[in-house]
Amino acid sequence: MDNIAGTRARLVWAVNLAAAVLVVLWVVPTIGLLVSSFRDRDQITASGWWRAAFPATATSFVRAGTAKDQFQENGLWVIEGNVLEKGQRLERWGTSSRAPEAYAPGETIDLKEGEQITVTPDGHYRLTAPQEFTTTRGMRIFITTTTPPRFTTENYARVIGAEGLGQAFLNTMTVTIPATVIPILIAAFAAYALAWMQFPGRALLVAAVVGLLVVPLQLSLIPLLRFHNEIGLGKGYLGIWLAHTGFGLPLAIYLLRNYMVGLPKEIIESARVDGATEFQIFRRIILPLSFPALASFAIFQFLWVWNDLLVATVFLGNRPDQLVMTGVLRELLGSRGGDWEILAASAFVSIAVPLLVFFALQKYLVRGLLAGSVKGG
Repeated sequence: MDNIAGTRARLVWAVNLAAAVLVVLWVVPTIGLLVSSFRDRDQITASGWWRAAFPATATSFVRAGTAKDQFQENGLWVIEGNVLEKGQRLERWGTSSRAPEAYAPGETIDLKEGEQITVTPDGHYRLTAPQEFTTTRGMRIFITTTTPPRFTTENYARVIGAEGLGQAFLNTMTVTIPATVIPILIAAFAAYALAWMQFPGRALLVAAVVGLLVVPLQLSLIPLLRFHNEIGLGKGYLGIWLAHTGFGLPLAIYLLRNYMVGLPKEIIESARVDGATEFQIFRRIILPLSFPALASFAIFQFLWVWNDLLVATVFLGNRPDQLVMTGVLRELLGSRGGDWEILAASAFVSIAVPLLVFFALQKYLVRGLLAGSVKGG
């Protein structure tokens, strides 16, 4: 008995450690994404999010003015300008990519043919020559700068103020709510039948539902779209509702059926003895007792549909009046997808509603996920 108790204690410790590792693996990237959403592109490029609270050092180059910017002063031809942007502090500078930090601010350097250049600590440069400049492309001035930590809400302003985002929000709600409710309604009836009603082929239907869980939905997108076109549905809300319903039903039936099987059979048998019909048992007994499983699936389905882009693109289209939020946010990223600051802000804007749904129903999530693990008495 002591060995068994010691083994259980070690298992509990291992489970707690695994849970802590999973939490860290999820929370740390989320914090990084949140911090990055308040930084601009230059900051994200210069340093990682974990250095957001510290000054960032970066080396780059700017081009001096050209011949059209020159003026004459005391017998010399002069080109002036500034190499710094607002908030930057100059650390070192240079005129060659091989030695970008060769000189300290304030030094004057001799160039070819009597030319000289000076870069002051405030970033002001002065390029002088005894003869008139003829260059049409300014020389490169390499600078090493330090930028103090700063945060901005411009990323969120750009995302929230994006053209068509309001319409896309309404489109997303129009897609998500029915695509969450319809599978639950159908799956609840099917799960009850598979759990408590006796009919031929029930075991085969359960096996088929389990098998459908592993079928990639990508395989059925084009055939299903062709079928929609052949029967006249085309691209529209009805088509995408049916598509999400079909893709979500296997998990919904499996989850609800497992939960309903674990309900106490004495309650159902007593109701039948009292003359209750199957529909009355389902509506007055099964549904209220199955609310944790219903809420659990509702969370999964809502999150899946809300964050979906592929199915919405295939079955709804890309017109401005049809785009969902993920489609509008995708357009903000550009063709190369390099606007990481916009991507980070978009992520938190898009998860606002799913977070509300999750926290509203999260107390039922674990109870629903544990469906069927313990049989009722």
